[in-house]
Amino acid sequence: MTTRQAPLSPFWQYKPQLTSVLSITHRGTGVLLSGGAVLLCGWLLSIAAGAETYNMVNQHITAWYGQGVLTCFVFSLYYHLCNGVRHLFWDLGMGLEIKTTYRSGYAVIIASILLTAATVYVRCVQ
Repeated sequence: MTTRQAPLSPFWQYKPQLTSVLSITHRGTGVLLSGGAVLLCGWLLSIAAGAETYNMVNQHITAWYGQGVLTCFVFSLYYHLCNGVRHLFWDLGMGLEIKTTYRSGYAVIIASILLTAATVYVRCVQ
């Protein structure tokens, strides 16, 4: 007797589109922002705990991996903000045409990258 393989979920058969990738990224950045809020609380608690604890935490923040985490957090913040504004316009019934949706999607990506780069630049200049 031959065994038949069960069909794949339709999700795995679709070609990724910009709108679906941006939607998944929006959700992912929301999760990252939640994790970043926990890290921010930990940093604030280290300040309250005293100089020794703060210096220990600050060593990790100023290390290359800490700066990478901060940069990812900043990108997540800007992306989530820009895409959230885009969704507010959609809630008002504006920009729902496919062409406009793709343009606003690319604008969200570009704005997030530029804002992140500007923030990193300002942080490095000081």
